[in-house]
Amino acid sequence: MAMNRGWSYHEQIGPEAVGRTVLDHLAGTRRHSTAGQWADRIARGEIEVEGTIAGPATILRAGGIVVWHRPPWDEPDVPTEFAIVHEDEAIVAVDKPSGLPTMPAGGFLEHTLLHQLRRQFPEASPLHRLGRCTSGLVLFARTHAAGSALARAWRDHEVRKTYRTLASGVPTADRFEIDAAIGPVPHPQLGAVHAASTAGKRSRSVATVLERGGHHTLFSVDISTGRPHQIRIHMAYAGHPLVGDPLYEVGGTIKPNPGLPGDGGYLLHAEHLAFVHPLTGAAMTLAARPPQMLLTRSERSHVAR
Repeated sequence: MAMNRGWSYHEQIGPEAVGRTVLDHLAGTRRHSTAGQWADRIARGEIEVEGTIAGPATILRAGGIVVWHRPPWDEPDVPTEFAIVHEDEAIVAVDKPSGLPTMPAGGFLEHTLLHQLRRQFPEASPLHRLGRCTSGLVLFARTHAAGSALARAWRDHEVRKTYRTLASGVPTADRFEIDAAIGPVPHPQLGAVHAASTAGKRSRSVATVLERGGHHTLFSVDISTGRPHQIRIHMAYAGHPLVGDPLYEVGGTIKPNPGLPGDGGYLLHAEHLAFVHPLTGAAMTLAARPPQMLLTRSERSHVAR
């Protein structure tokens, strides 16, 4: 554990919160804490509404800004070492370890890939993110021009991402496509998380069998969209939840007593990232070696020799 320097969380009030008290709003939408805990924070002067320290009965107005000035706290220990896969004047790509959050969220601020990378590259801006317990390639822009070009390529589905994962069950098909829509669904602790939802956004994944086992299958998965937890959701939707996933079950829905999105237990690795370099125009394919548990038998045998 290590004490960080604290952080101020900003939120702009939307129409659904207009007329509510700040206490009701925070307790109803930030369910990681109880109403009593939010009341204590308000009493300590940690909550600000439109530039003024708030009381529990402060009424929210459309467009107003709510700020929680969170005092310094002890962050959980996580692996913070990572490998730089590629570096030039426009971009930097790293191989993130499982367990290290990509971006600040929840209880993590300085124990994140972004914070650690900015010690070496202060200008680095993430172009996408991986779940905390997903390992592998994360790409950062080092200039505004590079960031704009790659963000456009991402929107136009010109960036190809390939993952490896170990999933439950043994399919008969060697390759199959999953196109279930993904969107928010209710979660008992967080209010909402992403899962398979007919009201969600179009999503596409293609799963290819690398190796079958007794009850599990090693897959390579290509995604052309980048919805939150897409592979976890899509593989579960197809009847093959990731082994050890505490959140998603068959059908791509959340379990009756679900874990949290950041909980670990599953194996998922971002192995390849293919894109056009924003400065040179060259086609690039970056690779990050999968962990031992996601290698085929022949790959493990080759490494052992």
